[in-house]
Amino acid sequence: QVQLVESGGGLVQPGGSLRLSCAASGSIVSIYVMGWYRQAPGKQRELVATITSGNSINYAESVKGRFTISRDFAKNTVDLQMNSLKPEDTAAYFCYSDIRTVWGKRADYWGQGTQVTVAS
Repeated sequence: QVQLVESGGGLVQPGGSLRLSCAASGSIVSIYVMGWYRQAPGKQRELVATITSGNSINYAESVKGRFTISRDFAKNTVDLQMNSLKPEDTAAYFCYSDIRTVWGKRADYWGQGTQVTVAS
């Protein structure tokens, strides 16, 4: 079993900052990718940022220069520092990971989601 547990969402005013954290645990052998996706009401889930085991980082154009993803390989955690938040960043944010387990299975795993609301 693999679990991804997120924390750090909440309500913030436009221009403010939030930091999301996600910890992966369970029968993990290798983590290839960790990252964040988000889904606003009535919209499809979209990529926010990902980071690979080789430290290759990918950001959505809409968050470049405002969000920073970081990863602790030893602790199997990934953080998302979100600055200069805008109302359009309001969404449920989901932690994502591409993981191989001790049973040899490689699959995508998702957290339960944490709500980020940007409003004055």
